[in-house]
Amino acid sequence: MGITNTVTRTAAGAYSPIGLSAVVALVALSAFALTVDLWKVTAISWVAFAAMAGAIPLGVRAADGVNARRLVWGYGLASGAMVASAGAFLLPQAIGLDPKIGGFGVAAGLLVGFGSHALGHRAAHLDLPFDATAAQLAAHALSAGAIIGLIYGAMPELGLLLGLAIVSHKGPAGYAAARRLVREGRTATVLLLPAAGVGLTAIPAAAVGLPSASATNAAVFGFAAGVFLHVAMDFLPRCEVGSEVTEVAQISAGDHRLLDRLRTHAVASTSLGAFAVFLAWIALS
Repeated sequence: MGITNTVTRTAAGAYSPIGLSAVVALVALSAFALTVDLWKVTAISWVAFAAMAGAIPLGVRAADGVNARRLVWGYGLASGAMVASAGAFLLPQAIGLDPKIGGFGVAAGLLVGFGSHALGHRAAHLDLPFDATAAQLAAHALSAGAIIGLIYGAMPELGLLLGLAIVSHKGPAGYAAARRLVREGRTATVLLLPAAGVGLTAIPAAAVGLPSASATNAAVFGFAAGVFLHVAMDFLPRCEVGSEVTEVAQISAGDHRLLDRLRTHAVASTSLGAFAVFLAWIALS
């Protein structure tokens, strides 16, 4: 216990120059975005930042233990909201603009999402000069931000609900990553880079925009739907031995009753996350 507490204090007390620089860059980009009326993308960027950055101290404090049920609900609500949002707001746009190109875009997004996840997981086992966990999260945040910026640049009339649901997974992702980093004796403030990452690419992408062509927009919306559906499926709280939930919560194969209870919570949380998006859409329509 003493060694663990010492590691926690050391890691929590250090600050990452990369993470702090990312925050400064996000502030500067946000000031620019507001001058060109990109307030929706700016709001989504800061919600994503607040979700992950706010989860960092919670993950640091939970380095010695974690509530598995809360983790399941965090992942479940976020993934359910993402599935509903991608299915309701992105897929219809892609197919409506061009069914074939939109469909190929969805397929490409799913495959690219799978490929980047598989290769990123492989990189985590290599002896890299930087933290692999933070690098994977940063790459994901930067790519997701670029996609969010492109779709809002193409259709500025899109509501905030889509973007907010898409970035809802930043909270549980930051929590789990911060806990893992602290247990490894590393500073969790490096996660400020992926926290700011959505805004770092979303704002420039929305400012540049895309040519107004149905085929191009169909490909972008389809690709976005595929990527975000992959992310949503990846965040589904699978309560099996070896899964993210059991690894973070340190649940052993013998805890059958606990795993069964967590599976019930997983189904309830994902369903509620999707239903919440449906209710929000009804209220805002």
